[in-house]
Amino acid sequence: MIRPEWIAADWGTTNLRIWAMDGDRILESRSSSDGMGVLKPDQYPAVLARVIDGWGKAPVIACGMVGSRQGWREAPYTATPTLVSPHLVAVPGQDVWIVSGVKQMDPPDVMRGEETQIAGLLKRMPTFSGTVCLPGTHTKWVRVEDGEIISFQSFMTGELYSLLSNHSVLRHSVGEGDDPAEFMRAVKEALADPTASFGRLFQLRAGGLVGDLMREKAGDRLSGLLIGWELASAKRYWDEHEVMVIGAPRLFALYHEALQGIGAASSVMSGEDATLAGLCAAWSNLKDTL
Repeated sequence: MIRPEWIAADWGTTNLRIWAMDGDRILESRSSSDGMGVLKPDQYPAVLARVIDGWGKAPVIACGMVGSRQGWREAPYTATPTLVSPHLVAVPGQDVWIVSGVKQMDPPDVMRGEETQIAGLLKRMPTFSGTVCLPGTHTKWVRVEDGEIISFQSFMTGELYSLLSNHSVLRHSVGEGDDPAEFMRAVKEALADPTASFGRLFQLRAGGLVGDLMREKAGDRLSGLLIGWELASAKRYWDEHEVMVIGAPRLFALYHEALQGIGAASSVMSGEDATLAGLCAAWSNLKDTL
């Protein structure tokens, strides 16, 4: 029987990942497709009880969309600048705490879940100051200085890729690519002249109809153009700053490759590792108060 000291949970829109923990040590991990997007607030206790069945009772610390307005309990945003230290909100009647997200008022922006990954980065690298890039559906670029989140900006790059490749005319022409040279050419084109390169999107369709552009290369070019435009807009975050890219392996590899290709200094960290380290940091703060 697993008897955790505490339980860590990353409860997003589509999935729940959960770990039985003894301090910083993982005893067992589980997952479920019961994300925030398919649950009503009163359904969370039953889902949690089912997923942790056999682990007994232990405090739970959860991050992600579980703390959104549509989640189990809203964990209000903390405003920048804010310490990179997870702020926790208790769920009434439950041995559960939810990590608050972070908001920026001018210009308006929000994050929920990424703040835990940044806390995990600082748990692993306490002296880190620089930029954190968190690629995903809505990629975040975050300035971190002296243990604080100073400012950040979100980009809808992942969502745009999904919309264009699955729901636009480009769906007939774009496939999964694996050509780093083609990807990097598109990144540099978009970064060098964002306005002109924007006019080349339809060429991904036309090149397959009247030229010899293969679906795989069209996919590489679409990724490269979108990430290149993002880099052009986010230049103040990566230019002359150390960048730590945190995310899923395929995504962080693309951003790391793009940054390295334009001469920017970057390193990578697994998103799951960062999330779990951030939840461990939250537990370290909470356990002394219980």
